[in-house]
Amino acid sequence: EKCMKNRVTVTIAGQEYALIAEESPEYTRKVADFVDEQVRKVLEEARVSRTDAAVLAGLNIADRHFKELEAEENLRRQLKESLEESAKLKMELSEAKRENFKLQTQLQNRKN
Repeated sequence: EKCMKNRVTVTIAGQEYALIAEESPEYTRKVADFVDEQVRKVLEEARVSRTDAAVLAGLNIADRHFKELEAEENLRRQLKESLEESAKLKMELSEAKRENFKLQTQLQNRKN
């Protein structure tokens, strides 16, 4: 299966870049707009070159990425623990139902 390459021109911090990507032009523009926003934010906050602003923006984006990965991992762990707890409770309920049935049967046999 051959992937189609899309050529897209984007502007980041006033500089045009011709990109070739497998993703849709809309997606590529969305990514570029996000990077542009991050670089511009750094440029507004500090008197640095465009190159330094790009590096600092990259660090900010990577920081956000790793924090989101950590949050995702915590959610996975919580979900796994909840599923294990749920399975344990189902087993206990099943056991309680069996015990209840056994007691009812013994009670019936005593009455008869």
